[in-house]
Amino acid sequence: MNYQETCEYLYSQMPMFERQGTSGYKEGLSNTRALDEHFGHPHQSFATIHVAGTNGKGSVSHMLASVLQECGYTVGLYTSPHLVDFRERIRINGRPISEDYVVDFIEHERSFFEPLHPSFFEVTTAMAFKYFSDRHVDIAVVEVGLGGRMDCTNIVNPIISVITNISFDHTQFLGETLDKIASEKAGIIKSGTPVVIGENNSLTRPVFEAKAKKMNAPIIFAEDDPEVVSAQPTEDGGMHYETHHVGSIDGDLGGIYQQKNLNTVLHTLKVIENLGYLNFLGRDCIELHNGINKVCSNTGLMGRWQTIQQKPHVVCDTGHNVGGWEYLSRQLAMVKCEKMHIVFGMVNDKDIDSVLEMLPKQAIYYFTKAETKRALNEQSIRLLAVNHGLSGNSYSSVDKAYRAAMEQAGENDFVFVGGSSYVVGDFLKTCI
Repeated sequence: MNYQETCEYLYSQMPMFERQGTSGYKEGLSNTRALDEHFGHPHQSFATIHVAGTNGKGSVSHMLASVLQECGYTVGLYTSPHLVDFRERIRINGRPISEDYVVDFIEHERSFFEPLHPSFFEVTTAMAFKYFSDRHVDIAVVEVGLGGRMDCTNIVNPIISVITNISFDHTQFLGETLDKIASEKAGIIKSGTPVVIGENNSLTRPVFEAKAKKMNAPIIFAEDDPEVVSAQPTEDGGMHYETHHVGSIDGDLGGIYQQKNLNTVLHTLKVIENLGYLNFLGRDCIELHNGINKVCSNTGLMGRWQTIQQKPHVVCDTGHNVGGWEYLSRQLAMVKCEKMHIVFGMVNDKDIDSVLEMLPKQAIYYFTKAETKRALNEQSIRLLAVNHGLSGNSYSSVDKAYRAAMEQAGENDFVFVGGSSYVVGDFLKTCI
C-alpha cells in the first residue's frame, strides 16, 4: 500500500469515533495494553505530559510543546483530530511523522493487531508511542482523545497531568453532569504525580480534590493564582498578554479563550521547572516568549481563531461545543465589520440548540455539512436555526458554502467558518 491507501485502510477498516460516532468508540484498555506489550512499552522510554479537558487541550498541548522545543528538547506531540492530513496527529519538533513510517508500521504490524479488532485511535496511539521511542524524543506532550480514565493514552506515567476544563461534551460516554464528566477526566491523575487544573467550579473542584487526595498527587488550581493579568487581540490575529511574573507576551494563537489556556500553560511550566526540566520562568526568558509567539510555526497548529486573509477578513475556528462557543460568541460580538457572514455546520452529538442560541442574529448564514457521517444535514440545521432567529441558505458542502459567502462579502466584511472541527478541516483542504 502507498500512503493514501494506508490512510484509507485506517479510516475504513477500524472503528473510528471521529467518522462513525458511537459505533466507532471502543471502551477499555485491553487492546492498548496488548499493543503496548507487543512493542516493548515504548512510552516508558521518554517523559510525558498528559493533557485532558473538554476544551483547550489542543491549544495547551501545542503551547507546551512549542516552549519545550524552544528550550532545546526533542519534543513529541500527539494530538487529535487532524484537520487536513493524518500525519498532523504525530509530530516531533513540529515535523509530522513521515509517510513511509506510517506505511511501514501498518504493513509490518497488521498481522499482529488485526486479530485484536482495534479501534483507529488504539492503533494510532500505539504508532505514536513507538515512533517517539524510535526517534528518541526527550519528552512527549500527549493529548487525551476522549475522556481520560478509559482513554487509551492513559497507560502513560507522566511527569505531570493537566486538565484544562470541564463542560458538556460526549455526554453519552462521560456522563450527563459536570461532576461525572470531571470524574472521567480525573482518571488521568496518577499516584504522586502533580496535576494542574486549568478551570474549575463548585461541581468539579471537589471531584478533582478527592481524586488527587486519593492518589497523593499535588494539585494546582490555575485560577486560584491568575498569572495572566490581561489579554487583548492584536491586529495580526494573535493576542497580547500582560502577566505577573514573565512580563508582556505576544502569542500567535488568536481567540480570547487563549487567556485561560495560557494561564494553564504558565502554571504547568512552573511545575515542570520545579521538577528540574526547565530554568527560565523570568521576565527575560527568550525561550518562553518565543515558544508562545511561534506556536503555529513550531508545531503546525491550525484552526484556533486562525486568520486566513484580510479584505474580507476571513477567520476559522474549531470550537464545536457549548463551552467553546461561550467564548466564540463573545469574540464574534467584538468584531467590527460592515456585514458578518458565517459558514456553519455541526455534528450530530452536540447540543446544537444551545450553540445556535449564542450565534449573532444579524449575521448572514451559510449552513453546510462536513464530509463525515456524523455531520448534521445542512437543511436540518437551517430549519433549527430559524427557531433561533437566524437566517440564511443551505449548501451541500463546505466549499460551496464558503464560495457563496465570498461572492457576497465586501472587502470590509467579516467571514467566519466553523461550528465543527470537520467543517474547518474541509475548509482548509478544499478552499485554501
